[in-house]
This record gives sequence, C-alpha cells and structure tokens, in this order.
Amino acid sequence: MLNRRGLNAGIAVSLAGASWPVKGWAQSALSFYASLGPNLILYDLDVTAASLSRRTRVSLPANLQYAWPHPSRHFLYVVASNGQPPSGPTGAAGADKNHYAIAFKAGADGRLTEHGPRKLLPVRPIHCSTDVTGNYLLVAFNIPSMIRVFRLNADGTIGDEVAQDSSLDFGIYAHQVRGTPSGRTVTLCSRGNDANPGKPEDPGHVEVFGFRDGKLSALQKLAPHDNGIGFGPRHLDFTPDGRFAYVSLERENSLCVYGMTPGGRLSDEPLFLKNTLSDPKGKQKHPGQGVGPIHVHPNGKFVYQTNRGSGTVERNGRRVSNGGQNSVAVWAINPGNGEPTLIQNAPAHGFELRTFVIDPSGQLLVAASTTPMLVEENGKVQTVSAGLSIYRIAADGRLSFVRKHDVDTADGIQFWCGLLTMG
Repeated sequence: MLNRRGLNAGIAVSLAGASWPVKGWAQSALSFYASLGPNLILYDLDVTAASLSRRTRVSLPANLQYAWPHPSRHFLYVVASNGQPPSGPTGAAGADKNHYAIAFKAGADGRLTEHGPRKLLPVRPIHCSTDVTGNYLLVAFNIPSMIRVFRLNADGTIGDEVAQDSSLDFGIYAHQVRGTPSGRTVTLCSRGNDANPGKPEDPGHVEVFGFRDGKLSALQKLAPHDNGIGFGPRHLDFTPDGRFAYVSLERENSLCVYGMTPGGRLSDEPLFLKNTLSDPKGKQKHPGQGVGPIHVHPNGKFVYQTNRGSGTVERNGRRVSNGGQNSVAVWAINPGNGEPTLIQNAPAHGFELRTFVIDPSGQLLVAASTTPMLVEENGKVQTVSAGLSIYRIAADGRLSFVRKHDVDTADGIQFWCGLLTMG
C-alpha cells in the first residue's frame, strides 16, 4: 500500500521553492465530487477555465454525510445515513434506516465503483478521514460522541474494526476526526452546544489521542476559557510544515491557532484567537450565525474558512433570511509565529457553505452551499439557489468570484464536496 508520508514527501520535494500557483497541476481537468442527498455527482473541474462540467453520478443507500480520499487517490471513502442533523440544514431522506461506511475505487477518469463490502455503523456518522499512512479509516459520530477505527486492507477495501478503550473521552458533539501530520496522533473536534432555555451550555473540546496500530490512547484535552465554555471547535487543518493547527470555532464565529510539536501534540493554550465576521457582533444581531470548515492553502501562507448565516425571520407568512453573513473568510498567515490577519470576507453567493475545496495548484476555491434560501430585497422576496461557487485565488490569497453553478436540491441537500487531492 502506498504510504502517504512518501507521497507527501515526493510532492513537497517537487514543489519546494516553486512559485505559486504551480501551473503544472492545472493542465488537465480534475475530478470534483459533490453530494445531492443519496447521490454522489462527478464533475470535471477545469482549473484554467474555472468551470465545472457535470459527468455522471453514483447512488448510495442513504444520504451522503461526508467523504474522504485515500492518500493514494485511488479510493474514496463515504459515510452515509438518512439521519438528520439536530441543527442546520435538513432535506429529503429515504427509507433506509441503516448507517454505512462504503469504499469506492476511483478510475483514471474519476469514475467511482463500489469496492468491497459495506460496513454497518451504529448511528449517523458526521465525518470520516484516513490516517496519514492510509492504513486506517477514522469515523466520527456526534450523538453519541465517539470515534470508530477500521483497518484498510491492502486492496483499499474496508477491513475489520479496531476495538478501543471504553474509557476514552470523546467530548460532546464530535464534528471532525483527523490524523495529524506526524502520524502519531489523532485529533477530534468536539463542538459542544450553545445554551438553550432550560439547558446550560455544553462545553467544547479538542481531544488529542495517541495513535498506534489503530488504537487510540488518551493524550491531551484542550478546553480553554472555563473548561471549554465558550469554545466550540468544528474543524481544524494543519500547515504543510506541521507547525500550526488552525481551528474553526463554530459557536464563537472565530479562528484559533495552536502550535504543534513534531510528535503531534498541540500547544496547551491557543496562540491566537480572532473573530471571522465583518461585524464582530453579527451573531447577536443575526441568530443562526456560525462558521464552517477550514482549509490551509497548499503554500501555507493563507487560511480559508466559511461564515454561515442560516437564521430566518417571518415576512408575510414566509421565512426569509435574517441577513446573517455568508462568506469565505480569507486569512493571511505570519510565517514566523502563525498569526492570522483577516484580509477579506468574500461573498458566498449562497447560504450554508458547509464544505469547500482548494485545488492542488492553489488557483481555485470551490464552495458548496447546501440549500436554497428566500431573501427579501427592496420589498421583493426571491430564492437564492444552492450551488457551487467558484473563485480564483490571487497571489496575495484574496478571492475573486468567477461564477456559480446553480444546483437543484429538491431530492436532497448538497451536504459535501471534495477532490481526490484532499487531506
């Protein structure tokens, strides 16, 4: 099996000292995938033209929740369930009540073929990824909060589950599981939950587990402030050199930065904490405001993160947007100490950017909005469709909007998008 450390090392050597964007990556179309309920759609992404062309689709037994490629880029792992998130966008759901992890083999043209037996999961999964070696599939669940680990066979099929210590602490409302660049640890972002009438706030944590032979072990628990009160980590990503981890704090509309050790531990306290919104009081003004996923640019100089405003108000018997911010936040990174500076909030041209990707050349960003939304402008109500918003990335990291591909989500929401070059 191809070892991802070797893969990344080869890429790093070939790109070392190169100026960005690296043109060679954009000579042919990339295989781009996006979900629509239980369907996984394959597009051609033309980086030069900044355009998408729909090609084909595969059907799943239930709605796609998340997907992650193998480091070899030969396989895509999907977790699926018709369970609905307790908050956020919901959509059409089929009759199949099972929960699945499914392997697909990717052909040279990007077409997917189901590969090996499906694995039944205990409850709705929310996230999946592989470790850096590509030897294990990590699956996160939010209710109850937990991680399951499966061996990946040499042929890319999903193997047996690795039993874990029942005493491990997985926090409250796990949202993302990632193997660190070191290969020695695994991180889990546990978001917690805001307080509601009659219910106190659930604190958030970032858990760092030791990882060896598929076994997790308690190593580090990060719960700043008041033991995780006011700390809602959703997703994180790492700089290419492994020095810093950037954490998207959903409930606080913030970005926080941790230092990383070569062994895969994080600094005990955040190095920096910054607000992502153009108006720092936006969450108070527009209930339903939060942030979404986060990705570091391939050159390590910029970080991108989504602002998601899905709150509504009633207008003449219809629910319309309350004016919350939907954008892609762009951060410039100080290469010395990792400090982020907010340089742009690029309009989303849609609502609820739940996932987005950056192409490996660093030239394009594609963001997927999950569902349509009614908006009122100048006394008129109109629908803003779900879609795929495409941006060019300038040398200074800023985004310029190119176009939006409208997507009909009547049969299922657009819950995920990605490339085989993720991770």
